[in-house]
Amino acid sequence: MKKIFLILAFIATAFVQKSFAQEKSVQVQQPSQLLSLYYNIKDALVKSDAGTAAQNAEQFVKTINGISDRTISEENRNALLKDAGVISDSKDIKKQRQIFANLSTNMYALAKAIKLSDAVYYNYCPMKKSYWLSNNKVIKNPYFGTAMLTCGKVTETIE
Repeated sequence: MKKIFLILAFIATAFVQKSFAQEKSVQVQQPSQLLSLYYNIKDALVKSDAGTAAQNAEQFVKTINGISDRTISEENRNALLKDAGVISDSKDIKKQRQIFANLSTNMYALAKAIKLSDAVYYNYCPMKKSYWLSNNKVIKNPYFGTAMLTCGKVTETIE
């Protein structure tokens, strides 16, 4: 009887450890997925495409709603939801760009708080006096589109 109990305890322990490992893997993937969706919003703003920016922001909202509360703090989640929601509800590129500055600040906080698999570049636009995140060092300014496409500089690399 003791042997059966020990075998069951061992098997249960193995499954629990595997479950925790899978959960941790999912927790890392979810913020990375949010970051990819954030980049899609940024790229649409670079192209001055308000419709695509709104669609990408809507997908961002859906994704963040599916992420565990243990992965992202409630305060950060609510701020991200608010900003992305406003972008998704608007077809005005100027308003989207204005709110994108807030979204970028909140995504920066998230990027600093989690372990990332890829480098994130924190860029600054001196004309807008705002920051944004990018997945490469090449400056493509989302705040002014083609009017000032290369305005800005990398101020920090988050790894």
